[in-house]
Amino acid sequence: MRRLLIIGCGDVMRRTLPQLVRRWRVMALVRRRDPALAALGVTQIEGDLDHPETLKRLSGISDAVIHSAPPPAEGQGDPRTTRLLARLQRGKSLPRQLIYISTSGVYGDCGGARVGETRTVAAKSARAARRVDAERRLRRFGRHLGGRCRVCILRAPGIYAGDRLPLDRLRRGLPLMLHAEDSHTNHIHAEDLGRACIAALSHGRSNRVYNINDDSALAMGEWFDLLADRFGLPRSARLPREEVQRRVPAMQWSFMSESRRLDNTRMKRELRLRLHYPTVAAGIAAAQEVTCSG
Repeated sequence: MRRLLIIGCGDVMRRTLPQLVRRWRVMALVRRRDPALAALGVTQIEGDLDHPETLKRLSGISDAVIHSAPPPAEGQGDPRTTRLLARLQRGKSLPRQLIYISTSGVYGDCGGARVGETRTVAAKSARAARRVDAERRLRRFGRHLGGRCRVCILRAPGIYAGDRLPLDRLRRGLPLMLHAEDSHTNHIHAEDLGRACIAALSHGRSNRVYNINDDSALAMGEWFDLLADRFGLPRSARLPREEVQRRVPAMQWSFMSESRRLDNTRMKRELRLRLHYPTVAAGIAAAQEVTCSG
């Protein structure tokens, strides 16, 4: 059985583990051992990307890697990815595949334009700029190895699931922008993002980037109105853009201020991925069914 190493075994990857352990011998880098992972049959390797001396056991142990660990919260680049790649290269054998979960934030504000993977990255926030740094290092790693390790980058937008919906924002009554000034937003269900990783392991092309998003075409306000209506919460007030910027937290504004419509044609054509939740309406409906049955 082939060996898969997961770096950053968070919510998305944990949703995917039942499928992965049927096909792979799965290992995960963890800061602390977790009984839930052990129960699934995952081999846990204690280590921390912020402490390179703890990463020695990662060399030469895997046929494939899924890297979903985020960059640090501060700084200019992503030293975590740098340390991981340095350690992977020291092994007697290299992983044949490396899948990285990045963010669509690397595109920056596109003024609502439809965005394909060939668009030049133009990250606005320091957070997205660190992702750009990680992507560049990974693609350079793939080119340097001359195809011996197939690197795929999955650019994900807003990740949601039944238990990770921004309902608290609605309860707090934070405002949204006027319809005419609103930003376009993109989403992917957490389970479908995990399935995209599996698809990339099978079908992803070398040094290839993929937008991983559903087929919804919503403005930010439409997304929150849908949530409000489905969960019986008041709709947020609509205010001019400048007023909204003054009233919402800076981190939230950094997401609201960027507008783009991601094109997922390459995902469907090359990864052959059929989404379980092709729209946010389908994902929310499934969440409501679980809530009602519970």
